[in-house]
Amino acid sequence: MHQATDPRRLWQRAETILLRGGHLIDPAQNVDEPRDIFLRRGVVEGLAPAIAREADLVVELAGLVCAPGFGDLHVHFREPGDEDAETIATGSRAAAVGGFTRVACMPNTHPPIDTRGQVEFVIQRAAEAGHCRVHPIAAATRGRAGQELADLRELQLAGAVAVSDDGSPVANARVMRRLLEYARTWGVLVITHAEDPDLSADGAMNEGYWSTVLGLRGNPAASEAIAIARDIRLAELAGARLHVAHVSTREGVNLVRAAKARGLPVTAETAPHYIALTEERLKSYDTSFKVAPPLRTEEDRQAVIAGLQDGTIDVIATDHAPHTQVAKDQELSAAPPGMIGLETAAAVVIEYLHHREGMELSTIVRLMASRPAQIAGWGGGSVRLGEPADLTVFAPATAWMVDPEAFASKGRNCPFRGERLRGRITMTVCGGRLTHEENLVFHPSERLQAQLV
Repeated sequence: MHQATDPRRLWQRAETILLRGGHLIDPAQNVDEPRDIFLRRGVVEGLAPAIAREADLVVELAGLVCAPGFGDLHVHFREPGDEDAETIATGSRAAAVGGFTRVACMPNTHPPIDTRGQVEFVIQRAAEAGHCRVHPIAAATRGRAGQELADLRELQLAGAVAVSDDGSPVANARVMRRLLEYARTWGVLVITHAEDPDLSADGAMNEGYWSTVLGLRGNPAASEAIAIARDIRLAELAGARLHVAHVSTREGVNLVRAAKARGLPVTAETAPHYIALTEERLKSYDTSFKVAPPLRTEEDRQAVIAGLQDGTIDVIATDHAPHTQVAKDQELSAAPPGMIGLETAAAVVIEYLHHREGMELSTIVRLMASRPAQIAGWGGGSVRLGEPADLTVFAPATAWMVDPEAFASKGRNCPFRGERLRGRITMTVCGGRLTHEENLVFHPSERLQAQLV
């Protein structure tokens, strides 16, 4: 940094800010070229290859990629009820460090987010923390019990961006049909946790060769495929939108692809760990690799990557799922499933999809910024004149070693511990506010420096 003043203090006091020398990737506007960005009071006032204007603060972004703020459609912040694992404050801070300006939190808390008051509580706590926008996903059924529909319209009006019983499926087909019918009436997005609980019950890992070798009960790929097929058919019957969470199997990808080919309003997400990891990692019996749905085969991993490349899978979402160390320090069959992911997501995706698979960075930005905004309808997803700046700045070639002990999240259940990844978030700007910064050069004007003396 140019001088000792804290970057956030400089940013807060600067009326005008010039972000200079970055490469802007904005798929929503087909922009992939060098652009300077000029902000006035946090609002985008200028976008051009080179801006020659004086500013209170100049931030050097040479060699860095600037993108619309990343959005995550699937996180678990554990508050209320399990604040020892994560809070809205610590989770949203981890999101900012990971380059996210918006996240959608799932309702499997204690109590579940199934009332107006619970939705408003989440929004208020996130606003108090001030790290990123947190959009609640409300429970689809009361108490997430899968029997009686929650008040979808009330939850929507309170600020919920979608409904889901994530963590468990809506197992009853009749209830799921009614859910989709009511959701269509109000334009509510339904997110399905696609799993047949009778098939997957007590499965500690993917059913197959490695579950047999390791002597662990398996969760078959058919559990996901059967549930996706059912819910696509029910969504077609109801004429409703459906979003499929955490697709992990070749069969699941093929089902979503076929639904899109038929013109159905079906979207889907996968998570970074299904891009990078396979079931073989569980031969260590390390519970950090236990997740739901489980890590699958190499064939499934390749199918997920192919689905991302051809647009079958719309979004990469972290499924950030923190647990206490005590909860994870059990034998594999007893430990809860889940991995943290907010602070490693960008690097895992850049490493495994860009550097190893050759995916264009513009496609990655679309998967992590543009499409989440379109599907959730929460705004943003693009850098536009006259709008508050939501920006994610990253160094795609910068390598770093994953150390969960240094994370902002309370969770330490990270499957990438000790791995060297290329791709580092260097700045996050949410609503014109600087929420994360590391190793950037700031040049304050003489006027700004005088104000801070």
